[in-house]
Amino acid sequence: MSGRPAASRQERTQAQKLARQVRSLREARGWTRDRLAKEAGIHSRTLMRLENAGATQPGFFTIGALAAALEVSLDGLFRAARPEPGLWSIGYEGRDIDSFIAALASERIDTVADVRLTPISRKPGFSKTRLQTALGTAGIEYVHLRALGNPKDNRAPFWEGRLAEGRARFATVLRSEAAAAQLNALAELARISRVAVLCYERDADHCHRALVLEKVATHVGREVTVLV
Repeated sequence: MSGRPAASRQERTQAQKLARQVRSLREARGWTRDRLAKEAGIHSRTLMRLENAGATQPGFFTIGALAAALEVSLDGLFRAARPEPGLWSIGYEGRDIDSFIAALASERIDTVADVRLTPISRKPGFSKTRLQTALGTAGIEYVHLRALGNPKDNRAPFWEGRLAEGRARFATVLRSEAAAAQLNALAELARISRVAVLCYERDADHCHRALVLEKVATHVGREVTVLV
């Protein structure tokens, strides 16, 4: 399976900066690595790799857990570890799992936000559990945002080109309390990391994720990059 490309000099520098920052904050508290790992709820080996600058792109939730445990700004830790944040759109139609992971890795994606209502697929590797495992192996976080899924009875309008009808119906879904909460969570991710919003269709214009991305992009003031 394809993994991430070799780390650039800039990424190695960022990793070294983050390693020094985390180690300094930990030692200032008089904590061992095991103590910080326990407080953050991460594996001690993960922390050891990070402090040795072996993890050039640690996951979003790892950074968040460390920031919380050390009682420091998440943004401060994230800026030390991440390239420019942003939003990407990707569909897995016509892809196999290896080419899918390679496309994400080429853009240094941190998190895949799955907006399928039911994350099950006949394509090998794209059902929730297997996809999450494959992404994790490549160092990419996975989150399923069920409230941003498109109801089954509203999929035909997108597939058949009745886009105005499908978009209007899905707009009502996005007004729900659960959807609003997950849109806000997605926007927060996009402010501080590189997020790819996932559904099946290759062409986002024929997929409800286009509306999800429009909402989030407007909220955070970022353009959407399409992964082809």
